[in-house]
Amino acid sequence: MAGKVTAAQIRAMKGGPEKIASLTAYDFPMAKILDEAGIPLLLVGDSLGMVVLGYPDTTEVKVEDIEHHVRAVARARPQALVAADMPYRSYENPATALATARRLQDAGAEAVKGEGGQSIIEQVRAIVAAGIPFLGHLGMLPQHVREEGGYHIKGKKEQERDGLIADAQALEAAGAFAIVLELVSPPVAAAITEHIKIPTIGIGSGAGCDGQILVIHDLVGLWPWSKLKHVKPRLNAAEQIRDAVTAWKKGLAH
Repeated sequence: MAGKVTAAQIRAMKGGPEKIASLTAYDFPMAKILDEAGIPLLLVGDSLGMVVLGYPDTTEVKVEDIEHHVRAVARARPQALVAADMPYRSYENPATALATARRLQDAGAEAVKGEGGQSIIEQVRAIVAAGIPFLGHLGMLPQHVREEGGYHIKGKKEQERDGLIADAQALEAAGAFAIVLELVSPPVAAAITEHIKIPTIGIGSGAGCDGQILVIHDLVGLWPWSKLKHVKPRLNAAEQIRDAVTAWKKGLAH
């Protein structure tokens, strides 16, 4: 995709021949590398809470944490669209949601992402009305992992399926340019994709989405302490780094 990628361009990829490839980025060098690889959508995700800051989940991430990492990614001046997660409890009403979105925009984010559908629709409308592109997130919501007692596949029950479709349609109507579907039953993810005119970007939700997103640490094997069913690492980066450091350390003795 030539030139600076916009939210409108991501939206226009719906149903196209090219799947939307999206990855997380939390710092300057990774943003440079992923941009050079042609990734059109970079997410400064609150997953940095686990893979960068060492928290047990995303709920301890603060707005200032996301701001810090957005600035680092933005300094890379990527052609990719830079989206940022709004952290847990930073968008509980339209006023706070807009304030958070503006803080992240000021740090360099070109779009923001929030978890939920109809429950946050007024927040979405406020953000979009202010001219800030909004990326939805449905299915398993990591910011609710403690109250849900872990990560679970969503959409297995008919009521849940219907609720997800209704949430997706509500987000589309409110002006979201795309929706991340996390751990949604693949047939339901495919049904959502068919029911809306904006792209779906799946993570652990099957191949029926318009694109896929992964945490970069999972894709390249930089997070070897847990195994995910929906990710097959393409590298053993942690092992390679460990081996390189061990060899260097041994060399110091000679």
